[in-house]
Amino acid sequence: MLIPTLFSENLYDDFFNAPFEHRYTHSDNKLLKTNVKETDAGFELEFAVPGVKKENIQAELKDGYLTISCSYDNETQPGENEKYIRKEHSYGSASRSFYVGDNLTKEDIKAKYEDGILKVSVPKKEALPPEKETKYIAIE
Repeated sequence: MLIPTLFSENLYDDFFNAPFEHRYTHSDNKLLKTNVKETDAGFELEFAVPGVKKENIQAELKDGYLTISCSYDNETQPGENEKYIRKEHSYGSASRSFYVGDNLTKEDIKAKYEDGILKVSVPKKEALPPEKETKYIAIE
């Protein structure tokens, strides 16, 4: 059994891994980590999108689902006399979806991007009661 340490996943990682080596886990991906807070008026969602430009973020409401997606490109070209020992900047995309209800419209939802945080306000709306329609079965 391996013993966890404060510095890496287990005791032996500190001794046997090369300098600058790091094990990537799912928790290393900091993009689109989300805080959801309930208020009296609705829900406040905060998405972490560090280093992503505002024009690379999209918010879509479709079939009752709010989908936040973004693309990021942190690639840098090395200069003439530069030599990278390790390069971790990357590019890609990410998205998250939340069911917010079929009775909301895009005008109901407000979004603001500031300092690497996308804040989205989703109001609470009462669900429309189902229509009470009597359905008769034909008897032959």
